[in-house]
Amino acid sequence: MTQDTHPTRRRLVQGGLAVGAALAMPAIGRAQGGATGAPIRIGHLTPRTGFLGPLGEYAVAAAQLATEEINAAGGINGRKVELLTEDSVNPQTASSKAERYIERDKVSAIVGEISSASALAIGQVATRGKTVFLNTGANSDALRGQDCKRFMFHVEGANSMYVKAVGRSLVEKGLVKGKRWYSLTADYAFGHDLLKVAKGFMQGQGGTFAADELVPTDATDFSAYLIKIRQAKPDVVISNLAGNQITNFLKQYAEYGLPFPVAGFGFDTALAWGAGAGNFAGTWPCLWHHKVDTPSAKAFVAAFTKKLGKPPENQAWGDYNAVRIVAQAMAETKSTEGPALVSYLEGGAKFDVLKPRQGYFRPRDHQLISEMYAITALPADQVKDKWDLFTSTPALPGPNEDMEVLAPTAEEAGCRMEG
Repeated sequence: MTQDTHPTRRRLVQGGLAVGAALAMPAIGRAQGGATGAPIRIGHLTPRTGFLGPLGEYAVAAAQLATEEINAAGGINGRKVELLTEDSVNPQTASSKAERYIERDKVSAIVGEISSASALAIGQVATRGKTVFLNTGANSDALRGQDCKRFMFHVEGANSMYVKAVGRSLVEKGLVKGKRWYSLTADYAFGHDLLKVAKGFMQGQGGTFAADELVPTDATDFSAYLIKIRQAKPDVVISNLAGNQITNFLKQYAEYGLPFPVAGFGFDTALAWGAGAGNFAGTWPCLWHHKVDTPSAKAFVAAFTKKLGKPPENQAWGDYNAVRIVAQAMAETKSTEGPALVSYLEGGAKFDVLKPRQGYFRPRDHQLISEMYAITALPADQVKDKWDLFTSTPALPGPNEDMEVLAPTAEEAGCRMEG
């Protein structure tokens, strides 16, 4: 990258850029002078109804908080940010709304989504419109592989990253080699992809599946599955479920009093809070949680809690960071054009993602490379408040490991970038 395309942070600050300070200190509240020029529009799409709706509400709140902080610090190169928000509903609706954002509303970027099928639809529209789309919640490895797109980037981790992160913990606990797993899988793109990755991991580690069941996304009664699990007597019960499926399953699992250890490969901490102490159980992966001990993480937790009356969870983390990343890219390139932003994001830029190490996007598949965590439920008698239901590993990979050891390999991903 030339110096003209990517000016240094020193030059930008001297030129009156305020967003850099906002990104470095998420809770900054002092204005840096009034923004001038037309607002920069960012479109936000995510499910706000259905089984993913509870996560979508966290996502919207976090994106709005990031926007408010950037504007309070003076905007992007003297221009305010205007965040447009819509319920993505389903892939067809997500596609039409993304197209409307680009064609009618003239957004400079799109952030959000949780459903892998909807993320693919948005990514296709964004690539046709040469508009950057930052996926904040869709995990399917296929989005980073056969379905990768030039204008689609992934703040959210891939399914294989989640499996490898929690898999380390399960191996240490002796719950993999020679063990029989019984899995329940959400019957849509995310779940199918996650099951495929989980089976690959299990086979590579010397374990087997006692059974795997596909569960409709609108299922709320798990009694039939729980009876089958009781009869099968597996060594471990694995959740490849999604959204409030997980909350409902955990509550009913506790009611049935089944003795088999529980683990999951896809997870959001809000779902643990929904299940509550005594119901939340097992070991799960997450990209981030509200107890991460870095200055920027603490500032985000404090600001979000002040605004919403509850701490942020990992979906909130994704959308908050996506808006900040877009802002940093626009500020440092002094451009809102999609191709310029793609070049910047592919070019090795580093981002404070509220973890011990900075994150960056990998050029070959546009995956954000950052640390992860494996969390384990606390016994009910050790829970001090309704938010702190778990213990956590240190950041994974460890400080002396390559940041990419959890990410899909080139062979696993197989991305041939389109667009």
